[in-house]
Amino acid sequence: MASESTHHMEQALISSLADIPPHHRKSITYGNGTENTRHQSVNNALNTLSFFCALYHSGEKGSVEQVIGLIRRTYPKKTDWALLSQSHLDTIQDKLNHRPRKCLNLLSPHEAYASLPA
Repeated sequence: MASESTHHMEQALISSLADIPPHHRKSITYGNGTENTRHQSVNNALNTLSFFCALYHSGEKGSVEQVIGLIRRTYPKKTDWALLSQSHLDTIQDKLNHRPRKCLNLLSPHEAYASLPA
């Protein structure tokens, strides 16, 4: 149901990004799925701006598509994520955030974020 996924996405974004200092979270780039229809509510809660990728231009969110590809190596497209524990999801997130990226000069996202000025 779109409204349920919309609500879950809104709450997940707000809770995930709320602890990030406001000067490090100025905007959010979304895909065009219906789960992002409450982006304005997220903006209001986090004081951010919304940007959307052009339809069928996945290159505009290249690093996101690359991470999705890494996830799909283990979890096929129709995986029921509700069946995975939060601990398991946290492990996946941790592995991805500690994996070096060429676009970050071979730093991991975790290292790159940790090097930002407070």
